[in-house]
Order: sequence, then C-alpha cells, then structure tokens
Amino acid sequence: MHHLVALLLDHGALIIFAVTLAARVGAPVPASPLLVVAGSLVLAGQMSMAAALGTSIAANVIGDGAWFIAGRRYGYRVMRQLCRISLSPDSCVHQGESLITRWGGGSLIAAKFVPGVSVIAAPMAGALGMSTARFLAYEIVAAVVWTLACMALGMIFSDQIQQIFDVMASTGSLATVVLVLVLAALLAVRYWQRRRFLRELDIPRIGVDELHALMERGEAPLIIDVRSDASTQVDARRIPGAISVQLRDMHAHGADLSPDREIVLYCNCPNEVSAARGAAVLAARGLVRARPLAGGLDAWVASGQPTEAVSIAPPATPGEREQPA
Repeated sequence: MHHLVALLLDHGALIIFAVTLAARVGAPVPASPLLVVAGSLVLAGQMSMAAALGTSIAANVIGDGAWFIAGRRYGYRVMRQLCRISLSPDSCVHQGESLITRWGGGSLIAAKFVPGVSVIAAPMAGALGMSTARFLAYEIVAAVVWTLACMALGMIFSDQIQQIFDVMASTGSLATVVLVLVLAALLAVRYWQRRRFLRELDIPRIGVDELHALMERGEAPLIIDVRSDASTQVDARRIPGAISVQLRDMHAHGADLSPDREIVLYCNCPNEVSAARGAAVLAARGLVRARPLAGGLDAWVASGQPTEAVSIAPPATPGEREQPA
C-alpha cells in the first residue's frame, strides 16, 4: 500500500487517469479505492485537488464516451459482450435496462455506484438513442459526483487510512497475503454463486434447427419473446408468430396454456437466462414442455432464418422524456 501512496505522490494525476480509464473500459482495477486514498492525500496537502478531479473526469468521459459510441453503433451486442466478462452476466443487461429506462440520463450518475452496471450504462444510453449532448452533460456531472464522493471518504477517514497504512507497513508482506486471500475468497464466493444459479437453470434447450423443422412441418410450438420493452426497442425483430410476454407476467400467462402445448421461449441475454427463467416459471405451473431457445434471437438470426417486425409503439427515449426546463 505504501508503494501505491508513493506512486500517487510522484505521478498522481497520471496514475488516477490510467486506473480510472481502465476501470471505465471494464478492467477489474480498484479505481474507487484509489480515489479514496487520493482524497486523503489531498487533505494532507500532498496532492492537487484540481489535478485529481480533472484527470478523473477526463478518464470517465473518454472511457464512457467510447462505450456510448459503441452502443449507438452496435446496440445490444456491445452490452452482451461486456456482461459476459462480468461475474454476474445473467443480471447485467437487465439491471442496465431497468436503470436507464427508469432514470434516463440520471442513471449515468446512479450507475457509477452500482457494481456490475456502471460499465454498461453508457453503451445502453447510446443504444436507446440518448443524444450526444445530453450524454456528455450527464456524464460530466456523474464523473464529478463519483470522484468527489470517493475523495470525500478519503478526507473524512484520513486518520483511519493512515492507521491502515501504518499497520500494513508494520506487518510487511503478511498484510499483502491476507488482502490477496480475502479478495480471492470474495471472487470464489461470487463464482460459486454464479455456477449454482446456472445449475438451477440448466434445463433442456431447443436448437434453432429443431424449432425451424417444427415450423416447416406445421407443428410450430407457441413461441414466446420474453425480452423487455427496452430490448425490443433496440432490436425490433422477432421470430415469426412469436408473442411478447415479459417475465413479470409469465406466471399469470401460464394459467391460460395447455400442459400438452410445446412452448419455446427466447431472449437476447447471456446464457438465455431470461428465457430459462420463464421456462422454469411455466414448468412450476405444470407446463413441462416449455424450453428456452439455445442462443436466443441472435442464434435464430445468425442461422439465416426469417424474422418479422415487432408491431409495438416504442417507449420514449431517455432524451425525449427529459426535456430541459
């Protein structure tokens, strides 16, 4: 830890910029703790407040701006790739959708403090059509709020941080070993939780070829599109004949279905998690022939199968909902 402090004292602005930029593009680096330490050093007069704040804001805008442009150009493909490297990929897209559609531009501020969602808020805003000017305005405010919040913690707990430094210095390498073990344990717990969750949703899938063959023979099952409104707004294609039923309505919708009906559910999320959840809900109601589509809508499109447009009125984009006063 003293090495970190020494680096901050010698190359403070550069270190803050590099680590914060890496965090904004998705690298698992400790940007928030770094700014907490920087706040403590600012209070002690060992670092410039303007330099720390300015470099953090610049790194946030550059990193999130790149993802915003990628989201504008490539849509949900960007979010899915980002979520695949997350320890919680199965809820990553859904949480990002909920945050953006509920809070609009303000979600860029909230997302800075939500692990697993902060990186995908910017591409989600781009995919949902937020204007560049509005994105930049909210992004700068978000960067200022997040940076000042982290540095304020360092200033408030400056004495305690110094005590931690002293303890770590006195214990030498033992403190480093303990810290590494704690971090490894946390990662192991998160990984185990994810594997357990995936095992719970390890139900049989139906492949694209099998579904297409059923449709060709006139034996098409009931096809359910479980994507959210925001997801459908970004990609308005769907499998021909599919009906839209969101997860929150799945239990009630299952009451009207025959237990002998073949049902296929699909989404465009990692691990087909939303479709698998929907199938599990239907199975609990006795509809045991419900299966997720392996690979979801992406696999269907990639195989060259036809699609049709979703005929729904798209919800207002974040930029449309938030007109300036």
